[in-house]
Amino acid sequence: MTVLTEGKYAADFVVSEASGTRSRDAVTIAQSAVLEPGTVLGKITASGKYIALDPAAVTGAETAAGLLRSGVDATAADVSAVAILRDAEVNGAELVWPDAITPEQQAAAIAELAALGIIVR
Repeated sequence: MTVLTEGKYAADFVVSEASGTRSRDAVTIAQSAVLEPGTVLGKITASGKYIALDPAAVTGAETAAGLLRSGVDATAADVSAVAILRDAEVNGAELVWPDAITPEQQAAAIAELAALGIIVR
């Protein structure tokens, strides 16, 4: 028997967002890794680029700053992407969190997203 696994789709974590593209912005994902849609992002203060949230960082990337709308491969270089940065409701079960995030760090990141108007349901 062959088992097929379906991956994540662009914005499948979004429950609702503001009219038009108000919730979205073009961003630069810093060279780092392959990131899936729904990855919680942190913003590097010095460069203004985004990477996956890193609660242990001291670069600004320790603060939740948005959600990646579509998957990207940033292993070889910086890439352009679209992120949900404000005014949206999202399905918390569909978000991609760092592997080692603690419940306390996740709760803090959810509060940081809420401050941006991104409500995790």
